[in-house]
Parts: sequence; structure tokens; C-alpha cells
Amino acid sequence: MEAVVPKLASFTFLNPNSTLRRFSSPSSSSCLCLSSSTDAVSLGHLTRPDFPILHQQVNGSKKLVYLDNAATSQKPISVLKALQNYYEAHNSNVHRGVHYLSAKATEEYELARKKVAAFINASDSREIVFTRNATEAINLVAYSWGLSNLKSGDEIVLSIAEHHSAIVPWQIAAQKTGAVLKFLDINEDEVPDLTKLRELLSRNTKLVVLHHVSNVLGRGKSEDLGVFGFRLRRVEEEDWKASVLPMEVIVNWAHNVGAKVLVDACQSVPHMVVDVQGLDADFLVASSHKMCGPTGIGFLYGKSDLLSAMPPFLGGGEMISDVFLDHSTYADPPSRFEAGTPAIGEAVGLGAAIDYLSAIGMQRIHEYEIFQDIEMHTSTCTGWVSICHLSLSILNIKLELGLQHLICCGLMELAKYLYENLVSVPNIRIYGPKPSENVHRGALCSFNIEDIHPTDLATILDQQHGVAIRSGHHCAQPLHRHLRVNASARASLHFYNTKEDVDDFIQALNETVSFFNMFK
Repeated sequence: MEAVVPKLASFTFLNPNSTLRRFSSPSSSSCLCLSSSTDAVSLGHLTRPDFPILHQQVNGSKKLVYLDNAATSQKPISVLKALQNYYEAHNSNVHRGVHYLSAKATEEYELARKKVAAFINASDSREIVFTRNATEAINLVAYSWGLSNLKSGDEIVLSIAEHHSAIVPWQIAAQKTGAVLKFLDINEDEVPDLTKLRELLSRNTKLVVLHHVSNVLGRGKSEDLGVFGFRLRRVEEEDWKASVLPMEVIVNWAHNVGAKVLVDACQSVPHMVVDVQGLDADFLVASSHKMCGPTGIGFLYGKSDLLSAMPPFLGGGEMISDVFLDHSTYADPPSRFEAGTPAIGEAVGLGAAIDYLSAIGMQRIHEYEIFQDIEMHTSTCTGWVSICHLSLSILNIKLELGLQHLICCGLMELAKYLYENLVSVPNIRIYGPKPSENVHRGALCSFNIEDIHPTDLATILDQQHGVAIRSGHHCAQPLHRHLRVNASARASLHFYNTKEDVDDFIQALNETVSFFNMFK
């Protein structure tokens, strides 16, 4: 069956405040919202009103259900206001001016760098290099570190589940240097086979490039490894079935053979606590637009000693120390790698996004999306309420209205709720590990339905039901070839999604499948 040709979407805005009461978090000046029409209060319900784009109708009169967060996340009001405020009040070029606007723009730009460093626990903000996106960050390492350090016979280890952005730059580097690419397969649970990884590593291995969380296979965490990251210890086979890779362990293995490690953290940084010092990663990349920030900016984390030894990636203004007619000297990192006028407004917006995520708490986001939550009942919820979750006080809220029942986060984590509802759809094939007592899938499912093209599914879901999902190979063609499919459909959630979003999606999917089955 050929894919249906989509029509252009049209939309109208709904009133996002029609049934909502606002209250302020004691730890932040930003407002979150609480629905007065439901007894169930989840993180999704609390944060959803901060995202204006979600409160609209698309394709005529269909309520938007946005489930394409692995491709890009939506932006809260605070980020939109930060961008507007920068361009209205502080717009100027950075670093090269002494007037007020330039000084203020420089202050905001460098403050954003410090926020990124703190967010991932870098030891120094000078270890953060702003780039256009994660793709450019990987290319920076490939061209600067790779071309300077790789030679014929050296080995670069990747997995077949990597994003194209983590494969193509190293193909180019290998062609230029004579280095060899070695690929890690996936196992029967459809996650990278870490048993084989240990066999691939040798003294010839100079670099390991792996995703922290797959953008196709989802993410999860083995329950006994702790909620803040994998503890460095002997790893059991069951631990490897989770599709968030145990990077601390992998980094230790790589360092034992003298190899460096680059972590693609685009799908982990927006959803969980990521600690680069705890991981001991040499390089780590991520993108702003997947973590509620603007497009057009990402970042590279690199250990100080590595960045200091690397030559420039691009030449021009800002990255120099002195320029002569016959040669130039270069600035210290990170300026060495930020040639020309940077994305200043976008950096400010990224800083605002980090403020927003930090006010919620990345651990709270991770728990909402991944882990089972505890129900709490109270006869009147007024004043200060402390809700304990997994023996951890995670939320103190000053409520402005009484509720008969308060449920923190939800009765079931979004990830499990999405998978268990999706698996009930007839003739479906979901890729990645199955959830179990020890394996928690993330809030992302890539799937196919027998005899229905994923683009046809995505088109009808959008045009007839207002449900936005992704279809295609998700920039992971080698993985899809291994799975023996050309494409898949993907539904991916974020903390502003709710169980109701999943319910709407499943109902729409069942109706769409029934529609196509009429033609068989």
C-alpha cells in the first residue's frame, strides 16, 4: 500500500484557562495549573497549561494530542517570554562590545552556559561548547578530535541502533584516517548486546560512540540499579534488557582499554538526571529543542584536558587569540569552538528551559514517566501538602482549592500505561524490550501494524483524530534494516502528557486500524 498524501493542517486555539486554577510552586516563581474538573492530579495536568501550543484544535475541529516528543518537545511560556525579553531588551552581539546591551547579552549568554554545566553536573562551564545542535556537536568531535587522534587500524565502536548523526561523521572520519568502524548488534530483547561489546573492545579501540537512550527502542531502567544512574558494579544480564544503557559501566570498560567515550544523550537529558562526572564520559552531546528549549542550539560537553588539546573546528571571528597574515593563534575553549556570532537568543531560551525543568525536578519527571506512583487521599487539600513518593518527598504544593482526592503523578507510570494499552491493538509489533518487574520501558514506543504503512497510520491519526505521532525510519536506517522493516510509527511522551492523551491515542489508533481493515 502506498502512503497517503497528507494535506496541510489548519488549527484554531482553545482557551487554556477555561477549567483551570493556578497556583505557585514554593520553589519557583513560575505558575503551574490545576484542573478543578478532575480529582486526579498528575504532573502532566499540573504542567500542561504552561504550554500554549497544546491548547488548540487542528485540522478543523480535532483536539491536538501531541505524541511526537522524541522528535522535538514543546516550549513553556517561560521560554517564549525569555526569547521575547531578550530581543526586546538585550539584543546585541556578545563578547566584543563594552556598551550596556552588549554587556547584558554577554552576561545572559554566559549564564546560559553555566546553567547547562550545572544541569549535567559538569565541573566547569568552560567544558560546555554551544553548537547548532547535537549533530554539529558530534561533527565537532569527529573533525577536531577524530582527525587529530585517529590513524590507520584504530577502531571506533558504535551500535547499529545509533542515530545517523552518530554514524555518518565517524564514517567520514574513518575514510580520512584509515580507522575502522565496528558495530555492536542488538540482542533478542532488541537492545545493544553488551556481552558482545566487551568482546569488541581491545587496545585498538580508540573511541566508543553510543546512545544513552535509543530514539527508536525507548528507554527504561532496571529497578535494582537505583534512580540516579547505574552504579558501577558487576552487571547482571537482566540489567542489560533495559534500553537506557549503563553508561558508567561502559565507560569503565572503554577506559580500561584506553578508549574515549562519546555519549549521545539527546533522549536522556530531557527525561532523567544525567551526571557527566558520575558517568565519567569524555564527550556528551544533547539538543535544546528536545528539552523544552528553542531549536538552533545544542551543546557539547567535553573534559577540559581533551578540549584544550583539540584544534578548532571552524575558523573565523571569536575563536581566535591573534590573527596575522601568515598564521593565527586560537582562543581557549569553549571560544575556540564557537566561531562567529553564536545563537545568543537561543542560548538564553535554553537557559530558561533549564530553569523550568529544574523547578520541576528531573527526578520528578523521571519518576512520572517511568516509575510506579503512590496514591494519596485527603479529605480537604488546602494549605501546604507534602507528598511522599518512594520514601522521597518530591512535591510541596500550596493548593488554592480543596480536592477530595489528590493523586500524585498517576496510578501507573506513563511508559507502562502506553505500552500495555498499545500492545492490546490487534496485529501490532512493538520494538524494544518488554516491560517486566526489572525492566521499565520509557515513554516511547515504535511499532508497526500488519499490512498498514506507518505513514498511512500517522496521516489518518493526524487528519481524522488530531493525534501527532512520527512515522519513518527516525534517522535509524541500519536499525530498521536489522528489524526487517523500512519504517515504523512512533508515539513518544513527555512530562506534560497525561493518561488521557494515551487513551485518546489508543482509541484513535483502533479506529484507524478498523478504517484500513475495511479495504482488505
